[in-house]
Amino acid sequence: MNLRNCGRRPPPLGRVVSTINLKGGTGKTTTTVALAEFLAEYGHKVLVVDIDPQTNATVSLISQDEWKRKNDAGETLVQLFLDRLGGTEKFSIEGAVVHDVSNVHDGIHGLDLLPSSLDLVDVQDKLPLIPASSGYRGNPVTVLEEAVTPYLEKSKYDYVLVDCPPNLGLITQNALKISDSYLIPVIPDILSTLGIPQILDRVKRFEKSWQVSIEPLGILLSKVRGTGLHRAMTADLNGKASAGTYPPVWDTQIAEASRFAEAMDFDLNPSTLKGKYGYGGYYRIYSSLMDELLKRCPIEKP
Repeated sequence: MNLRNCGRRPPPLGRVVSTINLKGGTGKTTTTVALAEFLAEYGHKVLVVDIDPQTNATVSLISQDEWKRKNDAGETLVQLFLDRLGGTEKFSIEGAVVHDVSNVHDGIHGLDLLPSSLDLVDVQDKLPLIPASSGYRGNPVTVLEEAVTPYLEKSKYDYVLVDCPPNLGLITQNALKISDSYLIPVIPDILSTLGIPQILDRVKRFEKSWQVSIEPLGILLSKVRGTGLHRAMTADLNGKASAGTYPPVWDTQIAEASRFAEAMDFDLNPSTLKGKYGYGGYYRIYSSLMDELLKRCPIEKP
């Protein structure tokens, strides 16, 4: 296993990992949620930051009724950006974070969520106007960082997993600004791997512009099938990783299975993680994925 030095942040902020792909449907959200659940189940304190306007991670971890109540009360991330656009101060991260979330039983202790909102769809195109519209003296890229950093310093999470939208716009850049590293989940096909060079190049330019270091944690193969195309693309990705063109391809692969999509249904309310992901190979796959994250991106205890 090609291990890398994950991240640059001191222990009080934990490890902040963003999941990114330019194409939807690559298993990005499912991976984020499953990793968070397994990490918390095994004793780590975890925060999921859902900054994707699709809000799929949010409604996988809390009910739609609870999401609507929080969204109506201004307790989702859209309110943070609305404050910067309108010059208001309604958002409170302490009020927005939901504790001990998941559809497993009554929630998983130590797993928290900073929820997203569908309303971010309407807000994201206005973000470049933030300084002019409200007199806010900061940069549109640092809005999330300014809100969450003080909270992370006192909350002492081991891992913060950020589910990003399928683009590299200002919302994703907000996620990158707080991230130590990023993971690229891909289906081993042509379309979902096509954007890897653009992601790597854009993050490098972002690092240079902001004078930060964001580790490319690797490429995770998701929804893998035993087809000729998937085998050929897997070999191609591994070849580029060996040549140093791409970051490492993770050893753990997520096989295609309808059960993963079904597991994200909050209303199912399984009693255990094994009940959620199945008592067979799928539970072991995500357990292996968690182990690989812990090896590739270990936390530093003070």
